Amino acid sequence: MAMDPEEVEFLAEKKLVSIIPTFNNNVIHLISGDIGPFRASLPVNVPLWIAVNLKQQQKCKIQPPDWMDVDKLEELKEEEKVSRTFVKMPSEHYMIEAKLLLGCASDDIPRADEIRTVIKDIWDIRMSKIRSSVDVLVKGAGTYAAVDNLTLMEINSIRPLLPHALDQLFRMRKTKKYGGTQSQNSSTFLSMNVNSKNTPFKS
Repeated sequence: MAMDPEEVEFLAEKKLVSIIPTFNNNVIHLISGDIGPFRASLPVNVPLWIAVNLKQQQKCKIQPPDWMDVDKLEELKEEEKVSRTFVKMPSEHYMIEAKLLLGCASDDIPRADEIRTVIKDIWDIRMSKIRSSVDVLVKGAGTYAAVDNLTLMEINSIRPLLPHALDQLFRMRKTKKYGGTQSQNSSTFLSMNVNSKNTPFKS
């Protein structure tokens, strides 16, 4: 089922992150489950949306996820560059997490500006691969584009490309069929074998 960017972000905001509160409070009961109790200076895991809200009220410090580290991200970037396929991301919602955390808690994240730049580079590399995959799909009859390990936001980003690409494929197949030149490999399709456990961040 297709989702809007807002729906993808809603899912990402449920991701748990660690905060260090500056206040004391009992357990908070939510539909999704209980969080807390909150004790000043003691780490506690909360959904991302609550972490952002508390940070905006200056009621906590946010501890960045382990993957939000410049050296780790640089290694991931280089791996993505040399890989012909999509590398598995450290978080299914890495782009949205980065966007929200760097937007409200850059003072809690070491080398925040460098992290922002590297993540944007990774996003751009992956977007380029997606565009190339769709282009290959249209031009190379008898092939398919492997796009394993795409996140939900990345899948969402190619939705505007697909109607045109599939229309072109239909026209090509129709021409070959009625021209009598349809080959055994003329059935072309985009294989979306995306890991369900994998799921933008704009400068």
